[in-house]
Amino acid sequence: MPRTPKRRAQSVAARKNHPLDMAELTSHTGYLLRRAQLAVFADIIEAHSVLGIRPAEFSVLMLLENNPGAIHADIADALGIKRANFVTLFNGLEARGLVERRAGLGDKRAQALFLTTTGETMLADLRARARQHEERIVALLGTDGHADLLDKLGRIAGLTDGS
Repeated sequence: MPRTPKRRAQSVAARKNHPLDMAELTSHTGYLLRRAQLAVFADIIEAHSVLGIRPAEFSVLMLLENNPGAIHADIADALGIKRANFVTLFNGLEARGLVERRAGLGDKRAQALFLTTTGETMLADLRARARQHEERIVALLGTDGHADLLDKLGRIAGLTDGS
């Protein structure tokens, strides 16, 4: 029998009255990391949506501010973005006037990447929004809990050694 909107509504109501047993699933690191990632991304996406910037774009802008003149491959590799996907992402930022390519110093085939003045201005606004986002997470975990979470996530990601 096909599920009509009325039957779907009844099914949703039934689940709310009889929640699923999630105990085994919530003991899996991957499951909880994914759910936490979804919640964190939903918050940061909302914070940056006014400016039309996605998390990966924000990461690129931050890396370029801290590493002016970096090349595509280095930024893509650092962020774990496939190079072809990075070019598309960068092209979008460039079309908005936030970043630019300049001739590389050594290898003429590799272009150096930089923020524009417009990109620097937007990044300042994005950083303020990101700080508010982080403050919401700190409010949930406390300062020590937040620092501990960052340390543990960095170790899992292989980005820090935990010291």
